[in-house]
Amino acid sequence: MGSRLSASGGSRAIIAALLANAGIAVAKFIGFTITGSSSLLAESAHSVADTSNQGLLLLGKKRAEREATTQHPFGYGRDRYFYAFVVALLLFSIGSLFALYEGIHKVTAPEELTSPFVAVGILVVAIVLESFSFRTAIVESRPLKGSGTWWQFITQSKSPELPVVLLEDAGALVGLIFALAGVGLTMITGEPVWDGIGTIAIGVLLGIIAFILIREMKSLLIGEGATAPTLDKVVHELSRGQVERVIHIRTQYIGPDELLVAAKIALAPGLPIEEVARAIDEAESRVRSAIPEARLIYLEPDLDRTAVGS
Repeated sequence: MGSRLSASGGSRAIIAALLANAGIAVAKFIGFTITGSSSLLAESAHSVADTSNQGLLLLGKKRAEREATTQHPFGYGRDRYFYAFVVALLLFSIGSLFALYEGIHKVTAPEELTSPFVAVGILVVAIVLESFSFRTAIVESRPLKGSGTWWQFITQSKSPELPVVLLEDAGALVGLIFALAGVGLTMITGEPVWDGIGTIAIGVLLGIIAFILIREMKSLLIGEGATAPTLDKVVHELSRGQVERVIHIRTQYIGPDELLVAAKIALAPGLPIEEVARAIDEAESRVRSAIPEARLIYLEPDLDRTAVGS
């Protein structure tokens, strides 16, 4: 059930963000053309990057559905991590670096804004649309977040799409506030340098978000094991019936919804081969019932050497 929620919810949040950002990008570019605001230009690049990012996330989900092959026997689940990593790089390069460049340029060579009220109107509409996208991401993420904090969800989730969309939307909202503040202060003070300062703030914000995403997606690409609660549950389910104890265990997510479990388990001495096979089958069944994403389980039967030695 959790996997289905992750897949369907993630897609809804991505599509909502894609549609919102595509519309916002067009509006911001029109606003920049009219006003010459560097904050609007930075936000336009941000929205273009976000729109491309959501397209990449959808592409990653689609490619991850391919069947396993001889060359890739564990399937293509990590395609979702790869495309999420590319999203983080795009957010940094197209969003953060461009905004910093444009902001520094406007601070060192300020230019007067024309029709600043147009910029304010576009930014207010963009905030409304981004709020809708952000709300959709929160609603879809809440069942998966459980009782943990939002930061824990972002840093511990094995499904990359919702954390990426959440951070992008949150960053977009804060960035729009920075842009609105820059344009507003320029209108109040008559100093266009504030527009450039707002743009620099947007670049710094996007850089921080990109860094967080790059770090998290890199960790998932390299390969993360089960969280402590999940690992404890796996060990508990294995250590029942004919299994005396788990000697050692390794886990790794080979996709957001697919956990690999490999363990050496101690069985009672003298069991006939039929009982050994039955004990292994029952242990695998218990684990899969408790943790549905544990689809690949490899168990090696052994004797409890410590007990034998004593």
